[in-house]
Amino acid sequence: MILIADSGSTKIDWRAVGSDRSVKGFTTPGINPYYQTDDEIIEEFRENLLPNIPSNVKVNEVNFYGAGVTPEKTGNLNICFNALFDDVKVFASTDLLAAARALCGHEPGIAAILGTGGNSCFYDGTKIVDNVPACGFILGDEGSGAVIGKNFISDYLKRQIPQDLRKCFDERFGLDYGAIVEKVYKQPYPNRFLASFSPFVHEKRDNPYIKILLKKCFNDFITRNILQYDYKNYSLNIVGSVAFYYQDEIKEVAMEYGVILGKILKSPIEGLVNYHLNM
Repeated sequence: MILIADSGSTKIDWRAVGSDRSVKGFTTPGINPYYQTDDEIIEEFRENLLPNIPSNVKVNEVNFYGAGVTPEKTGNLNICFNALFDDVKVFASTDLLAAARALCGHEPGIAAILGTGGNSCFYDGTKIVDNVPACGFILGDEGSGAVIGKNFISDYLKRQIPQDLRKCFDERFGLDYGAIVEKVYKQPYPNRFLASFSPFVHEKRDNPYIKILLKKCFNDFITRNILQYDYKNYSLNIVGSVAFYYQDEIKEVAMEYGVILGKILKSPIEGLVNYHLNM
């Protein structure tokens, strides 16, 4: 059996590929090797991963992609999986490589992530060869859910949004200045808090103010990230919930810059299965 995983800090999407190429999917709680110890990860997998693996089935290979899987942490994941499975081959890498392989397969292209955060790269069909740094939602992550939410909330606090939209937001969320500042500056995961407003923005995307906000966000995404690659000869492919739900807005901005859009996927996991089945 081969295991393929797309991991975030909240959840992991798994696909178990049998010797007959049958595919079984399941989900477990997320991990992040940047913040968790090997023992914590092993215990997490013992509790939530192993019950999904039949006791009479041997796991020969694990391909694990995810948040926090820096080059320095790949060895830790090798230790974790070898503590669970005998003589298992382990490959671990970033969520950005997962996006590139899911979107482009074995062909070169520009790959990007637009979800809670954002990232992009040029992929040569095997590996990432260029990467404009994402920089996080404070310095970068243009076009991501966190930045869309940040820009909207900033305008809300500065009284820049239309009164009817403000009233609708107040009725939905009931947040005052103090609550917002507490969440952004004092509570963990402010990026997730800010990204939680992206669905509201999407719901109101026909509002003239929202149209301008989204155009600016995706304009920044294109100009500050994608135009640095060879976009005239290679298409832009994007994975993530923001890319999936805002694809019309992204296409409009991309067209203005002559950027050709290829695939847009909500999740990389099925593309990763295809990649590994066709190696």
